Amino acid sequence: MTVAAEQTYDLVGIGIGPFNLALAALADRVPGLRTAFFDAKPEFSWHPGLMFPDARLQVPFLADLVTMVDPTSPWSFLNYLRAHDRLFPFYFSERFHVPRTEYNHYCGWVSRSLSSCHFGTRVTGVAWNAGANAFQVTYLSDEGEQAVAARHLVLGVGTRPVVPEPFQSVEGQRVFHAADYLTRRASLAPVSDITVLGSGQTGAEVFLDLLRAQPEQGRRLRWLTRSPAFAPMEYSKLGLEHFTPDYTRYFRSLTGPVRDRLVPAQWQLYKAISADTIAEIHDLLYERSVGGGWPDVHLMPGVAVTRARDLGGAGLELSCHQREQQREFSTRTDAVVLATGFTACRPDFLRPIENLIEWDAAGRYQVDEHYRVILAEQVVGRLHVQNAELHTHGVGTPDLGLGAYRAAVILNAVTERSTYPLPRRTAFTTFGAHDDGAPTSPSSTGIATPLTTAPLPVTTTPHLATEVAHEHARTR
Repeated sequence: MTVAAEQTYDLVGIGIGPFNLALAALADRVPGLRTAFFDAKPEFSWHPGLMFPDARLQVPFLADLVTMVDPTSPWSFLNYLRAHDRLFPFYFSERFHVPRTEYNHYCGWVSRSLSSCHFGTRVTGVAWNAGANAFQVTYLSDEGEQAVAARHLVLGVGTRPVVPEPFQSVEGQRVFHAADYLTRRASLAPVSDITVLGSGQTGAEVFLDLLRAQPEQGRRLRWLTRSPAFAPMEYSKLGLEHFTPDYTRYFRSLTGPVRDRLVPAQWQLYKAISADTIAEIHDLLYERSVGGGWPDVHLMPGVAVTRARDLGGAGLELSCHQREQQREFSTRTDAVVLATGFTACRPDFLRPIENLIEWDAAGRYQVDEHYRVILAEQVVGRLHVQNAELHTHGVGTPDLGLGAYRAAVILNAVTERSTYPLPRRTAFTTFGAHDDGAPTSPSSTGIATPLTTAPLPVTTTPHLATEVAHEHARTR
């Protein structure tokens, strides 16, 4: 398919979630940079199956699409409030953490305002055109199949729900992932026994929603998790410094095996529950024990489900393993909601260039300090990823508070200049030690070059206009 010159872009983003939207918003202020972002959805929508009306972000409103890099941007959350004549109500509400529904509305406002964002466009293929020194991106829209050329690509396709192996053969009407909870909650109305699996924030919110409705529904509730406890998210001020570029630099300096051991051990940083949600669950349980009663619920940590067997009209039988006691037991339930997390995925549209990507031993992207995937030498274009680098950049990868920073690092790499100057120090904590006892010195991009890895050679980009100048829930 031939691509016209006017359909050639400096940067094309695939997927329009919060992270690529942050990139689009920051790129909007870079003169001469031609960008386009594509998403198959008809409009911006962020985890609609978990959009509980009272749920709040676990990061402050400053973790919007742009403020942590460019507080003067017209796409900040505060400017969104001003545009909707809501600054005074927000001021008096004294909310540092905004409702999830409001954040979704804010992102929708930005996405509708940016001409670079194109919804209803499903990318079907990405190929490398050596003659044009560009990627060819093919997509489907209401106008049929079309193609554009991109000198550089950024993948922001999000993550996919994880369905544990024991449930893959029984997934259906009564066994589904929490990502679809609100859209499928009505199907649970006739059910008398429900099990929630997983104790992160999502699992806690689903269990709380079921618990609130329990007196009316009269059902039994069960909450199981492999984790050793229903534990609160680490939210101390020094603990939160793990969500800084300083910690990302330190994590990148570690060897691959150490990184792979470290991330699961840090579960309370990114897979636990907000203290407010834990408190509300306990308060409800306590209130229902007044007068000598006891709520019909079972909360069991340290339990792994090893098998799920469909009993037909009698529900499901779950074979379980208590990890500390090393004890096997079974339980029967009518439905299971899987709050078992999300994982990065390899999109089908990358198949034409899979052989040009350097994968690690586990089949994951190898990602450098600029969030750039290492490609074969003949590919001069860059392929960057957002929220697919947990194994190389650590627990801050899915964090909304680092979204704007990562987007700025990518833009600086694409424009080959400090289009957005980034801070040189972001944490009081010194992560790691070096021969002179000093922390790693940040590079001009705001991310230090790891001691163990040489940076990839930077190709020139003469096509960018010379006036390019100075000018983003915690998803947890």
